[in-house]
Amino acid sequence: MNLQIGYANVYVSDMERAVRFYRDALGLRLEHRDDGFGYASFDAGPIRMGILALQPGADNFDDLVGGHTGIAFTVPEIDPVFEALKERGVVFPMEPADQPWGGRLALLADPDGNVFYLDQVPADHA
Repeated sequence: MNLQIGYANVYVSDMERAVRFYRDALGLRLEHRDDGFGYASFDAGPIRMGILALQPGADNFDDLVGGHTGIAFTVPEIDPVFEALKERGVVFPMEPADQPWGGRLALLADPDGNVFYLDQVPADHA
């Protein structure tokens, strides 16, 4: 078996707003968008990242939209990326901070409050 993670999905409330955020603010390349299905896919490096639109008020909306995703965007140098994203209006619940494992870490949020890591992994951990 050769299992690999191919994509990770994040749930959002507004497809147009989410596409603008992930494409324009974060700079991910939009690969596919299907508004009828409520799905868009972005090139996010070694895996794809998808967004799925859920209607506010859907039974599972509160469980799936606006939480910590556990997904990390990794960068070689966090501080210049942090500054550039901040200039684009990205919200950071936590600014870059040194971590006990040797890296630097920040938290960023999309317009729905989905939280992601922004992570500078030390060379000996990559």
